[in-house]
Amino acid sequence: MVSKAVAEWEARGQRITVGGLEVFVLDAPAIGAESGDPLLVLHGYPTCSFDWRNVIEPVREAGRRVVLFDFLGFGLSDKPDIRYSIRGYADTTEAVAKAVGLERVVLATHDLGDSVGGEILARALEQSLDFEVTNRIITNGSIYMDLVQLTAGQQMLLAAPDDLIDLAAIGIDPGEGFKGGVGGTFARPAEIDPDEMTAQWELASYQDGHKLLARTIRYIEDRRAEERRYTGAIEEHPSPLHIIWGKLDPVAVYPMATRLHEIRPEAPLVTLEDIGHYPMVEDPDGFSTAMLAALSAG
Repeated sequence: MVSKAVAEWEARGQRITVGGLEVFVLDAPAIGAESGDPLLVLHGYPTCSFDWRNVIEPVREAGRRVVLFDFLGFGLSDKPDIRYSIRGYADTTEAVAKAVGLERVVLATHDLGDSVGGEILARALEQSLDFEVTNRIITNGSIYMDLVQLTAGQQMLLAAPDDLIDLAAIGIDPGEGFKGGVGGTFARPAEIDPDEMTAQWELASYQDGHKLLARTIRYIEDRRAEERRYTGAIEEHPSPLHIIWGKLDPVAVYPMATRLHEIRPEAPLVTLEDIGHYPMVEDPDGFSTAMLAALSAG
């Protein structure tokens, strides 16, 4: 049974074909006259673009088009049995941008999306990107691998064979494990709406995507192998940068935000004091306010 929230989310979007596979895309037009470049959102692991659903409307009301999509292996996109990679996610990003006609974007990234954003920015610096990034919003993600604090679940998945996993076959409830893992990165797990976690699990388990978690997490290996490429591009791309960070994130810890701010001191740092790894879910009002300020500043 699909929850009402997931059914409504799916109904708002469409699927486009990329390399013979279907990618779920939500292209939400500005309300009224457009007042700036569209917002292109790159989501995190192990969730999907659904995370951003409560911050879309304020951006649209401010005159911005918003484009979100699920990477292959996540959410409502296809979940093929392939080797997933940061460069592959970036290829999908370019394909989506081309399909919906994006030429100039504000790039908003979270978690895994920060790393994919780093590859997108590296391509821009190499002048091989098909669209222009004119402004950036970056939020909780493992920008600096020497600071990252992986959860026990993430470490388990990284240590597992790069193969499909079926936790149910060994007596582990995959749904409860997923909910506990994601919820444990929130600042106040006990206060999470159970419906939120139900919806997140439905999306993660779509097309048995939860069996791919040991495969989709391999982006961390990519991140370590090419850290300077991704982090360097995040630091060096000349577009304005805005940092919004949940201070109580147990994984992408707050010193990551302050280090980036020290390197790019002109970039405003908005600290959400009592928020963890998912600020757009935990505090959509505070996160929206910070996003709108970033958009208006250019």
